[in-house]
Amino acid sequence: MVRVAIVGASGYTGIELIRILNQHPQAELKIITSRVQSGMRVDEYYPALRRHCDLAFEDADPDRLAQEVDLVFTALPHQAAMDFVPEVLGRGLKVVDLSADYRFQDAKVYEAWYQPHKTPELLSQSVYGLPELHREEIRASKLVGNPGCYSTSIILATAPLLSRKLIRHQSLIADSKSGVSGAGRGLSLATHFCEVSGGFKAYKVAEHRHTPEIEQELTRVAGEMVRITFTPHLVPMSRGILSTVYAELLDGANASLVTDAFRFFYRDAPFVRLCGSNVPTTLQVRGSNYCDVGWRVDERTGRVVIVSVIDNLTRGASGQSVCNMNLMCGLSEELGLGAPPWQP
Repeated sequence: MVRVAIVGASGYTGIELIRILNQHPQAELKIITSRVQSGMRVDEYYPALRRHCDLAFEDADPDRLAQEVDLVFTALPHQAAMDFVPEVLGRGLKVVDLSADYRFQDAKVYEAWYQPHKTPELLSQSVYGLPELHREEIRASKLVGNPGCYSTSIILATAPLLSRKLIRHQSLIADSKSGVSGAGRGLSLATHFCEVSGGFKAYKVAEHRHTPEIEQELTRVAGEMVRITFTPHLVPMSRGILSTVYAELLDGANASLVTDAFRFFYRDAPFVRLCGSNVPTTLQVRGSNYCDVGWRVDERTGRVVIVSVIDNLTRGASGQSVCNMNLMCGLSEELGLGAPPWQP
């Protein structure tokens, strides 16, 4: 049995982690922390958890964590994570970090998009937590940087074709749409009901912070520098991401080779479901750790169009972090994540 804690458990990522871990046959949730909600029971803060979890939030104490748990999920904001992660790593605990602080190989790239990094020496120890790309490294790691939600959907849509050199990487365009829960539970005008309902908008055009991690991982797959044009959009739904990726096919590439590339790349991937020419929808992955991928070759323009869908809170955050926990702790990758999606 793996004893776990969630540090920063009061947000949407935290409740999703609690929901998944509550049904995990080999994980025991021992501690949940929140600086603001310390002392409050989680089932009072999130009534949906009544009869499922009665733990109370407490302050994060690295010494207590070292005594009580084996692995810590850090669901803290950027920069706050790098203040806390070294404390628990130094006490021998494994860490899955859901912030961006340990997703990057190069501290300079992180600092160009975020802020100065306080523990750059840990970046060489951290593994980017996308199992389809780094499964064996995750198994051997004590620190995993859980991927961003947009990044997960775009990388999984694109990596197979880059690995087979079927597309011109300079042509990559990703157009993504996300539900409002991706902005977190904090109050803001941008996610106010009257600002979102009935609307559809692009935001952070040409400056979204998931761009460099997408480029980092696609560069590793392609073996040469990859740049991508990425535009996220906010749609009036609670959860889900749909990413449409466009790329020019290289000479000799065709629909058959594209299909073969996806089938080979994901031949041993339990959480990627290939839809072929059937374009997937966010509804069919809601509440699950699946990424569904469909594609079509447009022979008229010489392009391939790939559509991938995930639940931003599950595959895009908490479910993927549990998958990483499983790998780090020698468990089956699928353990605790086998429930079917919620449709409708």
